[in-house]
Amino acid sequence: MGQGQGAQTEDQQESDSTLTLRVRVVLDTNVLLSAFIRVDSNPCLVLHAWLDGRFELVSSGAQIEEITRVARYPQVRRYISPAEVGWLVNRIRDRAPVIDRLPEVGVSADPGDNFLLGMAEAGQADYVVTGDKSDVLAIERHGRTKVVTVTRMMKALGLG
Repeated sequence: MGQGQGAQTEDQQESDSTLTLRVRVVLDTNVLLSAFIRVDSNPCLVLHAWLDGRFELVSSGAQIEEITRVARYPQVRRYISPAEVGWLVNRIRDRAPVIDRLPEVGVSADPGDNFLLGMAEAGQADYVVTGDKSDVLAIERHGRTKVVTVTRMMKALGLG
């Protein structure tokens, strides 16, 4: 290293090299559905990055069930139509590996979120992206998988 050159930070290394490889990502259901609530939102930008082939989404039958269940809640149906939910589920089935058998994981304070970590483990994901600040995000890492916010994932993808 020459004079005046410092070591790269983890963030710089991540944006410079990690994402040139095929990155595998689990998007929390709250992120996927939030993408439809506001089309100018960060979750929407991350969803479009997946659709544009910037990373490989990892999903599961359990997540598809959760998407369809949560999308039926009245407070969600106000913002997301059944057609949009159907479109999302079809894209996931067409473009993402959908894992049927998840390992049992008991790490999250919210047992309902453990399947996300199971998807990450079974799918060898590099990231779990969540908006759940109190439970999943508090874990920070599960095995090889980093648990990050949407903003942090955008940065890693060079989107913001």
